[in-house]
Amino acid sequence: MIVTRSWLEEFIDLSDVSNKKLYQTFNAIGLEVDTIEHIKIPNGVVVGKVLSCEKHPDADKLSVCQIDIGEDTKQIVCGAKNISNGQFVAVATIGSILSKDFHIKPTELRGVASDGMVCSSTELGLPKINSGIMILDESIGALEIGKNINQYSKIADTVIELELTANRGDCLSIHGVARDLSASLNKDIKTFNFESNNKSKVAIARKFSITNHSDTPLSLQYKLSQNKQIRNSNLLINIRLGFVGLELADSISNIVRYSTHATGVILRAYDSEKLQNGDQSTVLTLTEEGNKLVTIKKESSLLSTIGVNQAQEYLPDDKSKAILFEASYIEPEILIEGLASSKIESDMLYYKTSRGSEPDLIFGMRYLEWGCSIFFDFHFANSSLVVESEKDERIIAVNFQELNDIIGQKTGKSEVSNILTRLGFKIHRNKGSESFGILAPPHRHDILHIQDVAEEILRIVGINNIDAKPLELTEKVRLTNSTTLYRAKRDLRVRATGRGFFEAVTYAFCDQSKLEKYGFDTLDESLKLLNPIAEEFNTMRSTLLINLLDSVKRNINYGIKRIPLFEIGTVFDKQRNESEHIAFVWSGHIDSESIDNQGKAETISFPFFVKELTAIIGEVELVTCKSKNGLMHPYQSAHIIKKEQIIGFVSKLHPLASDTYAIPDTFVAEMSFAALMPEHISVSTISNYQGVYKDLSIVIDKDMPYSKISQTIGEIENSILKRFYPIDVYKDQSLAERKSVTIRFFIQSTEGTMSDNMIDDLMQDILQKLETDLGAKIR
Repeated sequence: MIVTRSWLEEFIDLSDVSNKKLYQTFNAIGLEVDTIEHIKIPNGVVVGKVLSCEKHPDADKLSVCQIDIGEDTKQIVCGAKNISNGQFVAVATIGSILSKDFHIKPTELRGVASDGMVCSSTELGLPKINSGIMILDESIGALEIGKNINQYSKIADTVIELELTANRGDCLSIHGVARDLSASLNKDIKTFNFESNNKSKVAIARKFSITNHSDTPLSLQYKLSQNKQIRNSNLLINIRLGFVGLELADSISNIVRYSTHATGVILRAYDSEKLQNGDQSTVLTLTEEGNKLVTIKKESSLLSTIGVNQAQEYLPDDKSKAILFEASYIEPEILIEGLASSKIESDMLYYKTSRGSEPDLIFGMRYLEWGCSIFFDFHFANSSLVVESEKDERIIAVNFQELNDIIGQKTGKSEVSNILTRLGFKIHRNKGSESFGILAPPHRHDILHIQDVAEEILRIVGINNIDAKPLELTEKVRLTNSTTLYRAKRDLRVRATGRGFFEAVTYAFCDQSKLEKYGFDTLDESLKLLNPIAEEFNTMRSTLLINLLDSVKRNINYGIKRIPLFEIGTVFDKQRNESEHIAFVWSGHIDSESIDNQGKAETISFPFFVKELTAIIGEVELVTCKSKNGLMHPYQSAHIIKKEQIIGFVSKLHPLASDTYAIPDTFVAEMSFAALMPEHISVSTISNYQGVYKDLSIVIDKDMPYSKISQTIGEIENSILKRFYPIDVYKDQSLAERKSVTIRFFIQSTEGTMSDNMIDDLMQDILQKLETDLGAKIR
């Protein structure tokens, strides 16, 4: 957004505000200054009046002019086509320096003396406004012959380019920027004098109507004018349009663009005669398209899409005798969404409308009427035709304490009220209440929450005026079941990969025939997949192992001899109820072939696989399987027990399954993931006293599982028995139908040094318990 200082001063008094202060204020209120440039017109360039202009006696394209520059009349030879008698022009006098290498000196052109130069706008560092010299008029101020041009502040101006965020469409106008400055500088916005040069208003005898078939919220205002007559080209408007980067066009387009940039109201103009029917009436129709964009049509001909574009064939030009002016507003959210779903091309005004244009259409239309009175001799209609949709008021509930917490320091209620009022907010507050309601101004469509209100206050107060203090973070407990689940999976993955496993990710679908072959559940008939992605994925999996074994098979085919895999995934029961499992598969060698094993790596075994498994999932018990599936080995398999609950199984792959898959020795395990979720562990006191280890060898029935022994010992209640575990199993012919099991006990007291009697009594209690319950004998 580009503004000029003098243009801003039409709306706010900046007489006591320096350019430096203006720069600082813009940056403080969030309107970041990209560039600021003061236009420096050289000394010695003065206002001159052309007294006479005659053709050069020896050059057809040159004119010899007598120009009054105040102190004297100078003869100046000029090559511009647009110079003529009676004009006020910018004259560079003898001795003036226009640039480093451009000094004005007396000279002769084709034998005629010339004492100075008549300047174009570009020669003075101003935007190009025509192809000839710059004709001065009183739009820049009262013209005094001989006065330095650099004393006219409206052209020796300060041009400021601002960087705006996408939500600040309210500052895409001179008036909008001045409105923000007024709040920061605590200055009132000027009441603009809209008195037209053409004071007479007439009733225009022309029928004009509009039919609204749209439910989209919008605002439109139309006004007719006629009897146009070009008065003069307005220097100030042309210069300012050049400053802000708007291309000069015909006179009507220039004033419409100028008024839009000044007010922020989206203004368009139509050649009214092109809109007339045979009876000289004009009937327009508003139609809402499928994408919520609203079009304006004359019968079936498209005039414009509101806020987006305008049909070129209905634009007026300098020959148009009657003009229909339009001011419009439509919510930017509607435009952005509608244009995104269509292939309509937008014009340059869409940049403003999509960010939020000025909704005060009366203000924009009156400003345009004033501008037309400068350019033309216009007669405007006495009244306007208005289309207005009912708008919902956005009231934001605000609590002072919460507001101050967001800002970071206490801001007085009166200061808050003053800032918001200057920014155009309306405040509804009950006396004595800490809460109040705020009605955002229509031009701030982006103000929706208390945080937005706090930002407005903060930028006017100034971020540099907020006291620095340590950041205080009061963190809430944000741990959820999802967090716990994520961490558990992450930790298991880390441990599994640390033990040499590779994670596999397979489909949640499976081959139903394989599930049935190996004795796993399949979906009930009524819940089967109607349209499977492939024949081999024709049902939902009830185990992870089938897909993992398929992966093992593929790796074997690739020549890989060591294949440890794991997967965490969803399985489904007959009713399609979901649960998460974790499965492990290790096939082939324990290690890769290397020089350490002379290229003969050891094959995976049950003890090794169980050791790796418990290193990942933690301490568990293994008991003899009571039920099996087709993948489980008849002799090398066990249920996995945790907290006295069966959570899964571990097994060598059944020989028949190994043959079917054509894979070497393979071990598998699958269990419920929920059973492996970590639990809260209460800390216990660490003893300061030395502990001792005691071994006990017993002879028991050879079919007695260790789980039974462990359960029996666990029933003994003695605080000094900390833990126990098997260290040896021995069988030979001398033991016949029995076996020897050696168990190691760790014994420690937290209360004092243990005596030999205490230790002996505990070991005797253990032996007696085993003899009574299990028929064990000491070896």
